[in-house]
Amino acid sequence: MASEIKNRECAVLKFEGKEVELPVVTGTEGDKALDIRALRSETGLVTIDPGFVNTASCRSQITYIDGERGILRYRGIPIEELVKKSTFVDVAYLLVHGTLPTAQERLDFSSMLNLNSLIHEDMRRFFDHFPQGAHPMHILSTMINAMAAFYPNVDINTTTANIEQSCARVISIVRTIAAFAYKKSIGEPIVYPRHDLSYCANFLNMMFDSPVRPYHISPETVRLLNVLFILHADHEQNCSTSAVRVIGSAQVNLYATISAGISALSGPLHGGANQAVIEQLKIIHKDGDVNKFINMAKDKNSPFRLMGFGHRVYKSYDPRAAIIRKECENYLNRIGSSDPLLETARKLEDAALKDPYFIERSLYPNVDFYTGILYRAMGIPENMFTVMFALARLPGWVAHWREMIGDSTKIVRPRQLYIGRTLQEIGDELESRSSTFLL
Repeated sequence: MASEIKNRECAVLKFEGKEVELPVVTGTEGDKALDIRALRSETGLVTIDPGFVNTASCRSQITYIDGERGILRYRGIPIEELVKKSTFVDVAYLLVHGTLPTAQERLDFSSMLNLNSLIHEDMRRFFDHFPQGAHPMHILSTMINAMAAFYPNVDINTTTANIEQSCARVISIVRTIAAFAYKKSIGEPIVYPRHDLSYCANFLNMMFDSPVRPYHISPETVRLLNVLFILHADHEQNCSTSAVRVIGSAQVNLYATISAGISALSGPLHGGANQAVIEQLKIIHKDGDVNKFINMAKDKNSPFRLMGFGHRVYKSYDPRAAIIRKECENYLNRIGSSDPLLETARKLEDAALKDPYFIERSLYPNVDFYTGILYRAMGIPENMFTVMFALARLPGWVAHWREMIGDSTKIVRPRQLYIGRTLQEIGDELESRSSTFLL
């Protein structure tokens, strides 16, 4: 053991005449990280990394990303393979349990999702108290949080016996809540889930079926929704997943933890980006001059930002965007429809990918760029785009929550670098206030 420690790879930090060895930890794909857990105790130093750009907050077996090569894998399986051969339910099982399901496991998991697809009837009354025009993401976050009152055994200390049911419940019931919220917003009666429909078909039916206009469930639309959900199911330690891990580390119940993830996802820089892309494409299409907006994006003095380009992790073409663009074009051709925004998006992408400014900065289309166009073609309203992202991301959040509680994670408590006023600087002010008080 001593020989192993002595021979392990380390980085050496020199500070105030002292050398400190920082062990190098290697992941299964060859990625390397410095273990700085003993840094403060040995040197008194902490690290500072705004936005956690260079900080690995945990070890995880769930998702692997290589941003330079455009690789995304769930549990070691390439995303391209999962899109071709699996359903969203298969992928949800994969993320939560670690392997793709056998035929029997798929049947059992699907049955569990079906049995847990109904919300408690008393929760239906909650929908009556949201104001007209309330954003579906706010409704979704609130309703998921409220589930802890109706299904209480979901905290870290009592969840062992109920963890399978609890995970299946939140993955399944979120689509019911989302569809109910949409129906409420347009003044139509709610549609209950059906036992004879698959996960994605059930959601589409709850969204669009009506007593006066029965919804025809298109197998192609169901397949496409499976693809979209698979592509969004997990993405490593992004903002909302990190929120789930941070909140969950305080031993918060599962539903409150997931609610925090939904809230993080609602931001325009995260899950709300797909809706922002559509809004921007409408403006560009109306103007008609694509190059004008390309030049605005390049102008450092302009506040304009071209939505849907660039990614914190990917420094090449986002593999999800490549799949979605192809699916978008094929789907519109199959249904005999056209969307002027797709043509605008194509022109934008072509112009950007020929421009040295975008190439040098690795600003390629990301997953949000074509997603909204595809959802529009499927009939999903724009205010539901971020909700669709949340539905897809549920299995990933649940998988990270399970992994975290299994690792007995300590409560997350980052350090900071204080840059406020010192006691010496405010000494006169304190003396003045003390004198005033005595008078």
